Amino acid sequence: MKKVFVMALVGATLALASCGGGPSAEEKAAAEQAKMDSIKAVEQARLDAEAAAAGGAWAAELKLQQTLL
Repeated sequence: MKKVFVMALVGATLALASCGGGPSAEEKAAAEQAKMDSIKAVEQARLDAEAAAAGGAWAAELKLQQTLL
């Protein structure tokens, strides 16, 4: 009986181990691409915000110069 139990335990362990569990190469590549796309979007948003701030400062400077003339 003990041998049957051990064999069943070994079989169950092998069955669970053979199921994998980790992501496939395609899933890893898709996750990495999504991460890179997200980083790119954040960087672009930061650059857009800096450009808008610089444009606003430039417009304020231009308005000030026009009032002085």
